[in-house]
Amino acid sequence: MNIAMNIADFDYNLSPERIAQTPAEPRDSSRLLVVHRDTGGLEHRIFREIGNYLRPGDLLVANQSRVIPARLRGAKEGTGGRVELLLLAVRGDLGPDTWEALVRPGRRMHEGQRLLFGDGALVAEVLERTPSGGRAVRLLAQDGDVAGTLGRVGSVPLPPYIHEPLADSERYQTVYARAPGSAAAPTAGLHFTPELLAALETQGIGTAFVTLHIGLDTFRPIAEETLDQHAMHSEAIEVSAETAERVNTAREAGGRIVAVGTTAVRTLEAVAALAALTAEKPGVGERPVVPYQGRTNLFIRPGHVFRAVDVMLTNFHLPRSTLLVLVSAFAGRELILRAYQEAAVAGYHFYSFGDAMLIL
Repeated sequence: MNIAMNIADFDYNLSPERIAQTPAEPRDSSRLLVVHRDTGGLEHRIFREIGNYLRPGDLLVANQSRVIPARLRGAKEGTGGRVELLLLAVRGDLGPDTWEALVRPGRRMHEGQRLLFGDGALVAEVLERTPSGGRAVRLLAQDGDVAGTLGRVGSVPLPPYIHEPLADSERYQTVYARAPGSAAAPTAGLHFTPELLAALETQGIGTAFVTLHIGLDTFRPIAEETLDQHAMHSEAIEVSAETAERVNTAREAGGRIVAVGTTAVRTLEAVAALAALTAEKPGVGERPVVPYQGRTNLFIRPGHVFRAVDVMLTNFHLPRSTLLVLVSAFAGRELILRAYQEAAVAGYHFYSFGDAMLIL
């Protein structure tokens, strides 16, 4: 059962110099705060030492979504007025190559308006207004290759709190990113290198993948006063039959499911909730995770019963965000806020390019 709480309970102060502007080099040299839920203890380590806290039989589950070049700058057809488009989420329900997007300036952006990018190589046709004030748009490419053209004329959007230009856009991708569709990176996975993943595999720790395409709503602070008032955004998720089998087999063998990031947590917990529903029917499967492809608007907050995730790897999140609420649901609000305070005093870096936290 969810607990009624105010969003003010998930606020904290952070000095601007603690916000990471560039990624750590190499990736696995970032710092790692290890949080022990059973004792409340905190340990300061380096990310590449994460294997010291994992056991043979554990399974890392990571989000394989890849950030697309979702920021487009161009002009309105007819008037030539400057326009910026930010793709937020695939809207396959409205047709192929259709997205929910933010448009600036959005005033008088009517149905049927065409926006031109790359001198017309890519066209966005406005279909309708969305409830959040954005627009649903259909992308059309002059040469018929929407994905290829988007890669040429678009740019990867960085969060607004990052002011330094990124020399290599691949540093805002995980090393295992392979399913294009996100407007933001699943940042907990940015710390892994191929070498570290190979070393963990040698240690007997497997890796499986889910997909959740991340929209920018994930990072926005909650505007409402209480958690009950917040309407969670919906995101596309997928858990393959192979991943579901690996998760269930690992758990049955006594291994722990280590979710890499809050997006992996949301995906696993969403499908575990579905599995719990089917298990209530006599004779139907009782395993914790089922294959699934669809959408979820699951809002994980204090009181949530975790069915699939045993250990969480995550970055440090913005105050008053659904991500901070989720982490607090897993480890307890008081412990998390104490860990954040200690991390800030100890000089950790926060947010997308910041350091990591392993919650055991």
